[in-house]
Amino acid sequence: MNSPRNNSLEPVKLPGWRWQPFFDFIIQSVSNLSLSNIIIPKDFLQKEKLCNLNKKNISAKTVTWAGENTQLKKIRAACVEVNEVASVLNFVINPRHNIEMPFFGADFVSLPSGHLLALDFQPILKDDVSHMEVILDKLLPIHKYWQSFLPSGGNIPKEAQEFFSPAFLWSRLPLGEEGEKLINEVLFPAFRDYLSLYLNLLQDKKFVSGERSMELLAGQKRYLRYRTKKDPARNMLSRFYGSQWTESYINEILF
Repeated sequence: MNSPRNNSLEPVKLPGWRWQPFFDFIIQSVSNLSLSNIIIPKDFLQKEKLCNLNKKNISAKTVTWAGENTQLKKIRAACVEVNEVASVLNFVINPRHNIEMPFFGADFVSLPSGHLLALDFQPILKDDVSHMEVILDKLLPIHKYWQSFLPSGGNIPKEAQEFFSPAFLWSRLPLGEEGEKLINEVLFPAFRDYLSLYLNLLQDKKFVSGERSMELLAGQKRYLRYRTKKDPARNMLSRFYGSQWTESYINEILF
């Protein structure tokens, strides 16, 4: 791994990391947001541990990039690289609750069994039509186009459905040439389109009233409780770094 990082906005460069081009696009896209760094303990800012997996000593690396501004409570990326075992980008934008915006969520995971790919504007108030109506008018055509080139990822658990929009792009791809081609030629431009739309919409958003902001805050808390309880990375991170570090990372840093 590169030399130790001193704050949450310093660049992330992980040798062999599958998702580096996606992360580099994030940095390019948010360069004009006037982000401030978030104080993160160094053990979570950059973590590296030698693990014995399948009778092999393998280095597990996790780096956290994060920032905030007047519109965003937190924008962050959890970047994981464990050679031959896992390559992960988990990217979330959490708007402040006085901004009428959904969460932005991207979870790209490469494992020996294949690639798991999820991308969405995740609603804060799923049953409130006004919360997502205008956004979905712009997002659904993007989703329809790019999802048509990707196999479906299958059903999602019923308890999770309220946290995904109709524009949820979800796929499973095999390792190898076929999967790489779809990631480069379909997933990457889809990610560019989703993120660009989100940031463009954010520019036009006005602050909402106190009552409405409290509704949004309650919805955000409900989503974050679900994510901390059901985070799919929990078992993987515990395998690399132990349960104590993992629980602190999920509950105190990620969400």
